[in-house]
Amino acid sequence: MKIALAGNPNSGKTTLFNSLTGMRQHVGNWPGKTVEKKEGSFNYTGKKIEVIDLPGTYSLTAYSIEEIVARDFIVDEKPDVVINIVDASNLERNLYLTVQLIELGAKVILALNMNRFADKKGLKINMDKLSQLLGIPVVKIEAIDETGKKVLLDSVMDFHESKVQNKLKYGKEIEEHITELSNLIKAELNEKNSDWLALKLLEKDKQVIETVSKMQNGKKVILKVRQHQNHLDKVFGEDVDAAIADARYGFIAGLLKES
Repeated sequence: MKIALAGNPNSGKTTLFNSLTGMRQHVGNWPGKTVEKKEGSFNYTGKKIEVIDLPGTYSLTAYSIEEIVARDFIVDEKPDVVINIVDASNLERNLYLTVQLIELGAKVILALNMNRFADKKGLKINMDKLSQLLGIPVVKIEAIDETGKKVLLDSVMDFHESKVQNKLKYGKEIEEHITELSNLIKAELNEKNSDWLALKLLEKDKQVIETVSKMQNGKKVILKVRQHQNHLDKVFGEDVDAAIADARYGFIAGLLKES
């Protein structure tokens, strides 16, 4: 079983990694990159679990090497579970990465860390509501002293065999175009992760556009994508990638208001 740890810089991600793996870890570089790669393993309920500590990132937008490394690992290696460690005292900023991990179709468990800082700020988080709205398990931990570690690992064991069925809301206009492009991608490219590809193509993601362009029938898909982009640019009066980012922030604002 393979799990990945993802989170913003200074979220406590590496502290959790060290807690899980102890001395059973190896540090090197990601292939062809100067970015540090940490991996290790541990046993839980008789099962060996491999852990990869992904580079700390604020998003998966593929602007930095760290973002590309983290995203490529999840897309290509398909870990059984992604534990997303977030700073509960800065939840709004941290949830942008959470939303993008869910978009990827990963099995995400949200580990709320640094709750004592959140308490000092007077922040109250309704975990059940947050879990319901995101469609993923939410667990409170304190990585620094291992509070909640067993509950987190039990959640990993329970969740890795379940089906992911979380659909995020971007508004009717964007969702209709994602669905149409997703159907085209399934038909022309035979790609399973078609919703995510449709979203990234609409966002003008250079790495995804380059990858799709090289596929058989890829250029046909890209031509159709440009038509959708031009239409949405006019509808929103701004670039569609900005409109999608706004939709994510709107979704997060709604989450925080209700939880």
